[in-house]
Amino acid sequence: MIVGDLLELDGLHIGVAWATPELLGRQVTGVTSTDLQDPARYLQPGELVLTGLVWWHPGDEAAAVRFATSLRSAEVAALLAGEGTHGTVPKALVSACRTHGIPLLSVPSGTSFRAVTDRIYLRLWGDLQARSQGVAAVPEAVRRELVGLMHSNAPLTGLLAHAVARLGLPDCSVLTGGGRVLAASAEGTGTRGAVPVGPPGDSPFDGWVLQPHTEPTPAAATVLHGLAELLAPLATRARATAAAQRRTAARILDLLDQDGPGLADTLLACGLPEGQPLTPVTARVEGGSTVWAAAALADALHRLDVPFAAAPYGGSGAADAVGTAGAVSAAGAVSAADGVGPGVGAVGAVGLVAAPAAQVTAALRAAWPGMQARLTARRLLRAGVGPSVRPEAGALRGALVQAGYALDSRVGGAVGSSGELGSLAALLRGIPAEVTAAFHTRLLAPLAEHDRQNGVSLLGTLGTFLDHDGSWSRTAEALHIHVNTVHYRIRRIEELTGRSLARLEDRLDLRAALLCAPQQAAAR
Repeated sequence: MIVGDLLELDGLHIGVAWATPELLGRQVTGVTSTDLQDPARYLQPGELVLTGLVWWHPGDEAAAVRFATSLRSAEVAALLAGEGTHGTVPKALVSACRTHGIPLLSVPSGTSFRAVTDRIYLRLWGDLQARSQGVAAVPEAVRRELVGLMHSNAPLTGLLAHAVARLGLPDCSVLTGGGRVLAASAEGTGTRGAVPVGPPGDSPFDGWVLQPHTEPTPAAATVLHGLAELLAPLATRARATAAAQRRTAARILDLLDQDGPGLADTLLACGLPEGQPLTPVTARVEGGSTVWAAAALADALHRLDVPFAAAPYGGSGAADAVGTAGAVSAAGAVSAADGVGPGVGAVGAVGLVAAPAAQVTAALRAAWPGMQARLTARRLLRAGVGPSVRPEAGALRGALVQAGYALDSRVGGAVGSSGELGSLAALLRGIPAEVTAAFHTRLLAPLAEHDRQNGVSLLGTLGTFLDHDGSWSRTAEALHIHVNTVHYRIRRIEELTGRSLARLEDRLDLRAALLCAPQQAAAR
């Protein structure tokens, strides 16, 4: 496919704002939608770039130049500018594209970007199939029927059911990498014979698979592979859409970090309802990248069937609103080590969900075991849910802090909830192990040294005494010793620690120190 082919796509009415015949002959490799001012790091050479021009304001010629410079550095094939925002393609953008040699096409306000993206990917797929024998197992007549359904944006469930019926295949499901069912020709699932749909994803939770419900015959397995190749452009389009959604969601985190204007508009651009309370969620894959965490979180939140936004979150710098993590990685183009260093406690992804916190927590806990099963035992998937708050910068920042802390405290297991953070033990679990270990040693080292040199456990006596609310008799009964012995040991504890167990404040400090014992920290 070349850039000039866009002018021939029926029903889209794409026009030329500026181009030369030579530039219209550029080869196209893909398409990306963006409204970032500087999207170069998220683009690939040969891509088409779709923009709604939200970033441009009348009279701002410098913005147009910066945008065109960014596209040139990324070596994109062409720019498609929507006319819906400003009514026409700005002259400043035309001039900037002419200067940098970027073909500029116009997309009328009546044409949706989704329609443009769909047609481009289908055309690219058609070009690929013309050079491939990959779908030879699918009869030509059936292939034409399925391609026609794809062109008409038929629901995936109907498309799959039609393919199964016409090709004589066993019932099948299309699943995400995270195990979420996208479509099924009948109820039920399978466990063997899954066929990848499209190229592999960037994480175990990306991409699609075609899963037969029963073991296919060798002949059916061949046809399944052909069907998977036929469905590949839909999977590719879904990945492109998800990547664009993550980029837009990352803008929310930028605005929260910088306290900049435009938060309400960006929330709307992510599909979040205006004025409705939002629940923040954090996620991390220990031993995995922020991209993995974002993909896992998005796949889990999709099951709620409510509006949400999710983006990778890691690195270093600002945005201290979430635990000890740093700045947002808008494209998720980060190393596998980001956000997972020992003791750092950084999250890997952040989401905002238009649903109550309890509903979000329940959905994540239901999805988590199946998603964890897609990782090795050393790569633990964890999440934290904050409180539902107003969609305002200050409230969201505070709620994100709580969500990040809930992730580290893990109240409730792998999916922590700030709403269940109701005990001192739970509160301490969110503090880095190095800090709690130091606190434990600072207060209780004299008792530990005593216990190493003597056959009497003062640490055990202290714990029992506090467990029994400072009752001498019940402590004696629990330890099977005389009450006078309890009095002696407590006096010795007070001498060694410099604390009085008659004072509530000192009792609380010693209780916290016991809860910070290294073995408990390791259990976290």
